[in-house]
Amino acid sequence: MTPTTTPHRRRSIWDPVHIGIDETGAPVYLNVGERNVLIGGESGGGKSVGLQLLVAHAAMAHDCSLVLFDGKLVELGLWRECAERFVAHRSIDDAIEVNRWLQNMVNDRAEWLLDRKRRKITPDMGLQFYLSAIDEYAYFSTVIKGTKAQRTDFEDTCRDIAARGRFVGIIPILATQRPSHQVIDPSLRDLFGYRWAFRCSTSASSDCILGQGWATAGWDASDEALINPLARGVSLLRAEDGKPRRIKTAYLSDDQIVTLAAQAARIRTPARAPEGAAV
Repeated sequence: MTPTTTPHRRRSIWDPVHIGIDETGAPVYLNVGERNVLIGGESGGGKSVGLQLLVAHAAMAHDCSLVLFDGKLVELGLWRECAERFVAHRSIDDAIEVNRWLQNMVNDRAEWLLDRKRRKITPDMGLQFYLSAIDEYAYFSTVIKGTKAQRTDFEDTCRDIAARGRFVGIIPILATQRPSHQVIDPSLRDLFGYRWAFRCSTSASSDCILGQGWATAGWDASDEALINPLARGVSLLRAEDGKPRRIKTAYLSDDQIVTLAAQAARIRTPARAPEGAAV
């Protein structure tokens, strides 16, 4: 899809996000306002690069606020100054508290929609959208210091937000190396409509990201004929039509991210909602 642009129009979360080019050199866009996004791949494969592109778009969108979780601190930490909420690697209690804050927002906005006899939030309603991005999900679900009950609470709240968030304007994006059942319960993993696989070490890992059976069908992110280990940024994307495609991912340098984050922090203003609505 090729978006139409209007000069000087403010960027919106509903604008297609340019994420790279396909094998013909044509630009590839992703509509993050439409689906939850799951990103996976082995360390160094480029998954954090893909996540940065989506976060950068949301940061520059006038109608979207950022809620960021970063198990490594340094990947999404560059956006901290323009994020409404930022969770680092120190406390699982912080992660759970922010997820519960998002859950309360889901409930409040659902009541607001019901009062107006509407089933979902649309761009014309004037409500702020929220991009909830988690980098290194496995850190929060399996590694971070805490009890089993706390990690279960974190996963349960993530599942609820992924299941109910999109219709009220909350867009979950999750990145991790291998979203196996030990890291992400399949009931949560299956709630992500967009799947983005960077280089993987095994066919099973590829299927964990793209969905069961795609490796057998020829879409295997561990196959060096599809993703050469030396070809940084090459990935497999399963998006609108439900079929994978090979793309070359765009790239933002650290300096570019710092510049964009500073600009986003300057232009960002507190979210305003219509009367009676929770932001």
